[in-house]
Amino acid sequence: MTAPAYDRDPYLKTLETEVVATGDDGRPFVVLADTVFYPEGGGQPADRGRIGVADVVDVQRVNGEIRHYLVHPLEPGPVSVEIDWARRFDHMQQHTGQHLLTAVAEDLFGWSTTAFHLGEAVSDIELDTAELSPEKREALEEAVAAEIRAVRPVRATRVTHDAYLQMDVRSRGLPAGHTGDVRLVEIEGLDLNTCGGTHLRSTAELESIKLLHTESLRGGTRLVYVAGGRARRLLGAHHDRIAALRGALGASDDELLAAVEMRIDQLKGANRALRQTEGAYAAALGAGMAATAGPVVAEHWPDRDLPFLQSVAKAVCEGRPDVVCLFTAGDGEGSFLLTAGEAAPVEIPELGPRVADILAGRGGGRGRSYQGRASRLDRRDEAVVLLSRPEA
Repeated sequence: MTAPAYDRDPYLKTLETEVVATGDDGRPFVVLADTVFYPEGGGQPADRGRIGVADVVDVQRVNGEIRHYLVHPLEPGPVSVEIDWARRFDHMQQHTGQHLLTAVAEDLFGWSTTAFHLGEAVSDIELDTAELSPEKREALEEAVAAEIRAVRPVRATRVTHDAYLQMDVRSRGLPAGHTGDVRLVEIEGLDLNTCGGTHLRSTAELESIKLLHTESLRGGTRLVYVAGGRARRLLGAHHDRIAALRGALGASDDELLAAVEMRIDQLKGANRALRQTEGAYAAALGAGMAATAGPVVAEHWPDRDLPFLQSVAKAVCEGRPDVVCLFTAGDGEGSFLLTAGEAAPVEIPELGPRVADILAGRGGGRGRSYQGRASRLDRRDEAVVLLSRPEA
């Protein structure tokens, strides 16, 4: 069988072909006589683009056919197709970068690659080493950069299965049930690997590879990287972000970290002072309310939180142990607190769930206090009536 156009020439952007089959498996799809669209596989995402007047939203290999999933159905017949070339070339850079990283990591340190993932922003490979020190990561990056400068040709070929078995190929094994020829991708003088993805013509087109960080994973190490245009865009984004920070903090690049740490310390100090002020305000407010309180004290604060309610209630009950407090906070929905002083003739464990039901909320508590969240704080008056006549 003739290989599809994306396999024959990964630099082909457009194609005149024909819709030979249509279908819908939850999404409308077409099958083409030939295609430049790479179907998702081997860690590489599917291409995007257009077939005729329909956008391609996914491409998958299903039951031996390549299905192009569309935003709306198409009829059989001749069509012009075009891939999203910027997306394709980005995938070629990241995928070829993976082959280069895999080869250099194994040749330099003896680390095999156990998995590969090409993400929207970054890509990663998983290496069978429990630890990758900063020094070794730097050495790996330098060795990869040298191979990019070497402008090593990259090419794809097909060989028979028997020939493949006789060759020195870097591979994690063929897919289950594979028959027929085997596709190999070679970085000249460095690597020969089984792969069905799309790749660059030479390492020079990688431009650069930046190793970003590592994560421990399943006894190995995940190495996150960007290649080519992604590296340039990432550098540009970081530069713009640092420029904005310089302006906001009034500091040079070398002083940014110290400036941020100083602002954090100042903010922590301000927050401590604010909490102390709020605590004093809550205590004074509660003492004033206790001086004029009836059997039930109810109050609502739209812009306060549960800790504030607790502080006020504590002060009220200390001044008047015979009262019941129902305090709420929030705008329409928020927090509620039901508290009774030691001398108040009520059973909070029994009243609490009834108040929560009125306020369309839920909560919990023990002893003389019950608190929770509610979605109908506008029904506070009904809860006050219940607390005024708890036996009803």
